[in-house]
Amino acid sequence: MTQRKVDPITFAVVKNALDTIVDDMAFAVMRTARSPIIRDVLDYSVTMCDAAGRILAQAKTVALHLGAVPDAVDVVIKKFAATCKPGDVIVLNDPYEGGMHLPDIFMFKPIFFENKLQGFSVVIAHHCDVGGRVPGSNAADSTEIFQEGLRIPPMKLYSEGKQNETLVDIIKKNVRLPDLVLGDLDAQLATCNIGERELLRMIDRYGEDNLRLYFDELLDYGERLTRKAIEAWPDGTYEFTDYIDNDGFTSDAIPIKCAITVSGSSLSVDFAGSSPQVKGAINSTLSFVKSATYLSIRCVLDADVPNNAGVYRCIDITAPEGSILNPRLPAPVAARALTGYRVVDTVFGALAKIAPKKVMAAGEGGNTVIALSGYDADASEPFILVDMINGAWGGRSNKDGVEGVTNPSQNMSNLPIETLEARYPILMEEYGFRNDSGGAGRYRGGLGLVRQYRVLAKRVVAQIRSDRADHAPYGLFGGAAGAPSRNILNPATTAQAAPSKFTMELEEGVVIRHEQAGGGGYGNPLERDVDLIERDLRDGKVTAAFAQQHHGVVMTSSGAIDREETTKKRQHAATVA
Repeated sequence: MTQRKVDPITFAVVKNALDTIVDDMAFAVMRTARSPIIRDVLDYSVTMCDAAGRILAQAKTVALHLGAVPDAVDVVIKKFAATCKPGDVIVLNDPYEGGMHLPDIFMFKPIFFENKLQGFSVVIAHHCDVGGRVPGSNAADSTEIFQEGLRIPPMKLYSEGKQNETLVDIIKKNVRLPDLVLGDLDAQLATCNIGERELLRMIDRYGEDNLRLYFDELLDYGERLTRKAIEAWPDGTYEFTDYIDNDGFTSDAIPIKCAITVSGSSLSVDFAGSSPQVKGAINSTLSFVKSATYLSIRCVLDADVPNNAGVYRCIDITAPEGSILNPRLPAPVAARALTGYRVVDTVFGALAKIAPKKVMAAGEGGNTVIALSGYDADASEPFILVDMINGAWGGRSNKDGVEGVTNPSQNMSNLPIETLEARYPILMEEYGFRNDSGGAGRYRGGLGLVRQYRVLAKRVVAQIRSDRADHAPYGLFGGAAGAPSRNILNPATTAQAAPSKFTMELEEGVVIRHEQAGGGGYGNPLERDVDLIERDLRDGKVTAAFAQQHHGVVMTSSGAIDREETTKKRQHAATVA
C-alpha cells in the first residue's frame, strides 16, 4: 500500500487555517459574552480537537486552561462515545471529573460529517457565579468542594439540537446571576458553532481522509520540533522549590517542589515533595498542574513550535496523590489558580538551570483576585465584581520585566476603571504602578500595580486571594527579589494590615488597598546600565534611595547621577565581593 505524501504548501495552509479558526472563535467569545469577567477580563479559552480529542490548535487566550483539555475530553469521549450525535453539546465543570474549578465551565461540541465524528469545538469560560457559600464561587477559605457551588458532571446541554431544560433549570436555581450565566453559555455555544462551521468547510475542501492525514502530520510536527529542542538541552535532573505563603487558615508556608529530568528528547517532571493537600481552597487538580507545566515548557521552545498536543507527547508529568497538586475528594479547589501560578514559577525556576537565557525571573505571582458582592440600593438586584489584577513580569536576560500586563500564563486583561465604576457601587481611588517594587538586577523586574477601592454600597462581602507577601518573587542569577505584596484596609486612617487571603463583610465607606508584588530582577544589579537607571528615575519607577541602595549609584547635590563616582563605587564593591 502506497503511503500518501504530505504536500508542504497544503500543510502550511491547513496549519494556518486552524490558527485562524481558533482566533476567530476567541473574538466571538469576547464580542458575545455578557459578564465582565469574560468580555473585559478575557478569562476564557478556545481550542479545536480532532476526533480522538487531541488539541490541533489553540487561540491566544488563557494558556493555563488549555493543557487541561486532554483530560476533560477523555472523560467526555468515555461517557458519550457510543451515544453522541450531531447537534449534541456537552458541558462539565466538576474538578473531579474532567474540570478545573467550578466557575470554569467546559463546553464541547462534537463535529460530525456524514454522521462520522470529525472533532470537537471547545470553549472554556470563567462564569461570574456558579452558586456556593460565597458570591463568585471563588473563595479561598472554603474547606470542601461541596461549599463551592454547583458541580456539573459531563452532561448534554443539547441533545440533537434540543436544549436540556432540566439542566438549564438546575443552573438557574443555583446561581446568583442566572441571566449572565445563561447568556455566557449562549456565547460559548455560538463560538462552538463557528468552530464546527469552519472545520466542515475544511472537510469540504480537502476531504475527511486527506484532512486527517494533515492533522496527524501537524501533531507529529509539533512533537518533532519539541524533541529537537529538548535534545539540545544537557541530560540531567534539575530541581527547584518555590512557596505559596499559606492557605489562609495557618501561617505555614506551602512548598511546591519540581524536578525536571532531561533524557535525550524527553522530559519528565515530578512534583514529589510538594505539600500535602491543604484545608483552604488552593488545591489544584492534576489536569491543571499538567496545563501549567506544559505551558511553562512551551515558553522556552522556539516560536515556530505549534501549540498542539504533539508537544505534550514529549513530557511526562507526575504529582503524588493526596498532595496539593493532586488532591483527593472532597478537597476544595476554587482558588486553584494561585497554585497553578506557583507551579509555573517553580517549573521556570528549574528551566532556568537548563535554558537560562530563555527564562525570566519570577513575575508578580499570578493575578490577585478581589471579589466584591452585595445588592444595589433597594436590595433588589445582586452584583458580583470579580476583579483580577494582572501585574508584572520578571526581568529577562536582555530586557526589563514588562509591567501592567498579564502574567505569561494567562493572556488576560485588567478590568477598565470606567467599566468597573459604571457597573458596580465601587469607587476606584487609585490605579497605577508601585514604584521601587521591581526587583533590582542588570535588568529589573516589572513594577507591581496598586488598586484602591472604596465601597459605596451599604454592605459588601469582600474576598481577596493574593500571595507573595511572605515569599517575594525570586530573582535570577544575582537579581533581587521583587517587593512583596500588601493588603491594607482604610490606608488613610487606621491602615489596618489584612491577610493575603480572606473573606469578610465590609460597610459603606471602607477602603481596600492592594499593593501587588513586583517581578524579580535578572543579573547583578551593579551591572545595570546607568542610562537605564536615569530613565527609571525620570519616569518615577524607582526612587533615588532605591538606586543608591541596590545599584550602587552616587548622586550629586542636584539629584543627578555622578557617573565617575558611581563607576568607582561599583568597582570597589566588585573587588570586595
